[in-house]
Amino acid sequence: MRELRKGNLTVKIFETRALMGAAAAAIAADKIVELLKEKEFINIVFAAAPSQNEFLASLAEKKVDWKRVNAFHMDEYVGLNSEAPQLFGNFLKQRFFGKVSLRNTFYLNGSAADPDQECKRYAELLEKYPTDIVFLGIGENTHVAFNDPHVADFNDPAIVKIVDLDEKNRRQQVDPADPSCFNHIEEVPTHAITLTVPALFKADYAYAIAPGDKKADAIYHTLNEEIQENYPSTVFRNHPNVMLFIDEKSAARLA
Repeated sequence: MRELRKGNLTVKIFETRALMGAAAAAIAADKIVELLKEKEFINIVFAAAPSQNEFLASLAEKKVDWKRVNAFHMDEYVGLNSEAPQLFGNFLKQRFFGKVSLRNTFYLNGSAADPDQECKRYAELLEKYPTDIVFLGIGENTHVAFNDPHVADFNDPAIVKIVDLDEKNRRQQVDPADPSCFNHIEEVPTHAITLTVPALFKADYAYAIAPGDKKADAIYHTLNEEIQENYPSTVFRNHPNVMLFIDEKSAARLA
């Protein structure tokens, strides 16, 4: 493992995805245990993407009192069938939420009859249970949750909102070999519900996990561009307690 810093951001670079996932899970579990010594329960927001697979698998095996953890997820597609494997709630249920005994699991409903009301409902839950930890991915266009560059707002007054997805983001969701992804871009929804950038940034602790060669440009931009909404993930260089976990492939453009 090698390490570098950019602003407040500590970057940990591992030879493989497996090593990265295991290390991120160990550090995250230690923080959860530490916080549970101080609080009756804590609140965690999870990312859902194949980039999180190794991390989630390792985290589920950690000795944590999960019954004192409330779980949220940060985004969801609008309009898919409730059984669709591409839904992020279903992804997390299969890979993590269904493997541990959580205090509460709060799902976003992308099939709600009134999406605006669903945003309000989820925002109220997030206000009731302020986020202690957020586990992030970073998209190929540097999006965080579904805050693509054209909709990211570092001063967004909303906590949860409906957004349209840009084409690069939608193409990222296509992988016929992965049942949690789509076979063709035409199948990818054009809209989603997402936690806003300020809602994510409010977490006391942030851990970003972003392996793979397809993330190399995004990692380069995250660390080297001016902090701006055209590169949403750059905002986390200002977060007071943040770590980024990557592998050698996603670190390929770093010196």
